[in-house]
Amino acid sequence: MPDLLLWLAFVMPLVTLVREHDLVDWSGLGWSLTARVPGTVVGVLLVGWFSTRELGIAVAVMVLAGVLLTVRAIDLPVTRGTLLGAGFVSGISGTATSIGGPPLAVLYQHRAPAQIRSTLAIYFLVGAGLSLLGLGLAGSLETKTLVLSLLLMPCLVVGFALSRLLRRVVPSRHIRSGVLLVCGLSAVVLLARSSLA
Repeated sequence: MPDLLLWLAFVMPLVTLVREHDLVDWSGLGWSLTARVPGTVVGVLLVGWFSTRELGIAVAVMVLAGVLLTVRAIDLPVTRGTLLGAGFVSGISGTATSIGGPPLAVLYQHRAPAQIRSTLAIYFLVGAGLSLLGLGLAGSLETKTLVLSLLLMPCLVVGFALSRLLRRVVPSRHIRSGVLLVCGLSAVVLLARSSLA
């Protein structure tokens, strides 16, 4: 179940927003979060219908295909249609597997780094909250996972502190590559984990 990572994904944006909150794309968030709601409902249903392995493989392949198409051929514009599509897919994948960031991250890859971070922070905060609510209503959350996520919170804070140092070292022109790399690696890890399950 994806609830451990969803609890962490709910807290991480709060830490990010302490530092950056001025360049949020509120209009884009409005469209993507609107579509995240029905995507979350579909994700909850999929959790009940399919095994974790099947869901993981499907989402990993979908994210990898999106990253590869974006790297080589497609430069997706940030429009109402693409925001709705990314929000819907993110709702499904985020709720079913806890990997909901890549669809929106791929869409925002050409934006300013500060806008990517602050916009995705708000999106993750609301999106993870919706996914946790949906899984909770479906009876799919476990108390032991919440306790484990609380034990991991100090690691999250340490990672945030280290990110301040990395921001000074990583040039802005490499942010797009970093976004695609993280999305691709997330998909590869999910695919490997799901295939071996």
